[in-house]
Amino acid sequence: MNMKNILAILLLLNTASWAFSQNWTIAIHGGAGNISPENTADSAAYKAALDTALTIGVTILESGGSSIDAVEKVICYLEDNPLFNAGKGAVINYKGEAELDASIMNGLSLQAGAVAGVKDVKHPIKAARMVMEKSEHVFLTGSGASEFAKLNGLEIVDNSYFITDSRKKMWEKSQKKPDGTVGCVAVDIKGNLAAGTSTGGMMNKKYGRVGDSPIIGAGTYASNSSCAVSCTGHGEFFIRNVVAFNIHSLVLYSKMDIGSAASKVFDDYLTPQKGTGGVIIVDKMGNYHFEFNTPGMFRAAATSTGTKEIKLFK
Repeated sequence: MNMKNILAILLLLNTASWAFSQNWTIAIHGGAGNISPENTADSAAYKAALDTALTIGVTILESGGSSIDAVEKVICYLEDNPLFNAGKGAVINYKGEAELDASIMNGLSLQAGAVAGVKDVKHPIKAARMVMEKSEHVFLTGSGASEFAKLNGLEIVDNSYFITDSRKKMWEKSQKKPDGTVGCVAVDIKGNLAAGTSTGGMMNKKYGRVGDSPIIGAGTYASNSSCAVSCTGHGEFFIRNVVAFNIHSLVLYSKMDIGSAASKVFDDYLTPQKGTGGVIIVDKMGNYHFEFNTPGMFRAAATSTGTKEIKLFK
């Protein structure tokens, strides 16, 4: 082997070593809304749930796992936790059923998958990833999404599985409660970004209503060129303002940092229109940011440099 080839190999090894030394970061949300110490009696339970979700993601990322795996596993846990409006514990539509939406996006390939209006898929986020990886489509809805999930071996349950006693009481009283939509964004040690969001939507929703959570660009977006975003809140406003993609575009094209980009979208668009909610963002360098215009947002984050935070209120 000549010296030119040896130098090329050394350069390749050095580049690979640098590429795999990227810091990892993960951020999670469990919904934004009228969240305050006065009306959140079970705040300790929410903190414990967010801590467990964070541990699941951190374990994957610190062992060299991918951001897409971390996002999926974290959201699966949150879908199983009845505290949140996603999976078991989802809010109930006007017919007394749970209708579930989810989306996921891979920042490396820009591949994305989403499902909406599913009523029997135990983990909608898994179905969304399956749409992304095992179909030529991006977005499947209703019975078609369920059929696709069944054909690909995902766990199917009766709709009653998702409906808890507390959600049923809320539905019967038509109480307005905080949006418990869940989401996760992460960057792994290879520098790859991913984002995912899962929800039961709005209490008493009608006519097959779909919010922003399963819509790529509105409630979820990820690109290695910029950042990963997951949204929560009043979905119609996030759809109209294409919030997740808007933040990505400000970071990529206007060279804004993620905090400034999020503030601009909220200050210039969402808040003046009386749209409420929040976003979590991680950029390609491992920085993270929370932005919300509600009294609180269930949120948590951790980084490979030792930062860890779990917060509920403003």
